[in-house]
Amino acid sequence: MIEQTRRAFIVGIVGAGAGTYALADSPQDDNPEAPPDDAFPRQELSIVREVVGASHRDFARVKALIDERPSLVNAAWDWGFGDWETGLGAASHVGRRDIAELLISRGARIDIFAAAMLGQLDTVRTIITACPGIQKTRGPHGISLLRHVEAGGDRAKEVAEYLAGIQGAGGDETPMSPDEDAKRIYLGNYRFGKRDSEQFEIKVSNQGVLEIQRQGGFAQRLFRTAEHEFHPPGAPAVRIRFEIDNGRARRATVTDGSRVIVGRRIIG
Repeated sequence: MIEQTRRAFIVGIVGAGAGTYALADSPQDDNPEAPPDDAFPRQELSIVREVVGASHRDFARVKALIDERPSLVNAAWDWGFGDWETGLGAASHVGRRDIAELLISRGARIDIFAAAMLGQLDTVRTIITACPGIQKTRGPHGISLLRHVEAGGDRAKEVAEYLAGIQGAGGDETPMSPDEDAKRIYLGNYRFGKRDSEQFEIKVSNQGVLEIQRQGGFAQRLFRTAEHEFHPPGAPAVRIRFEIDNGRARRATVTDGSRVIVGRRIIG
């Protein structure tokens, strides 16, 4: 009782001397808009995904987004397994010079892939000279440097001629197009946890190539590295290996360095 009285006395003194503090407004009063989500101060995943997705095709939407939120110029989205892509990376591999130039003018960090698509021969030559072998590095989704040049069209012609004499700048991988036997072996759902959402599906895309997709996520093509072993696009170090029993995959193990996820095939 004495302690409560003492606290009330102190509050009263503070309130009398600085009423604005004693009667301070709620933080919500200073933030009339919807409060930030749990990611704050990190950027919301939904808007990151939107600006990167729009950078493949929609100049007006990209401009509107970065006008409102200038820091989005360097936002990056992970499509899965570490296949990271920025807005500039997206614009570069589809040849959207207008979007790429807009992002760069607003502060996007240019790289060799953007420079190649834009036809910046001196930049590309300087980077390759300074970092021999870098032409073999692939961009988002595993797309080669030469493919970025091709996306740039005639304005990147000199870069294409330069890279023609350099080994390793091209040669994109081809995703697996499974025959009927392969479909029987791999296709199905694989559960790696107790919840229904903790599973992924191995399926065939509309283009006829093998894909992996977690429920609610993005489908990603699979590139064969060995018998019953694959890697997803943009993540050549990741391995997806199937264990086969009597001609059917029973388990799929996803290995990303020290991280290992095992999915057991759902037999239904």
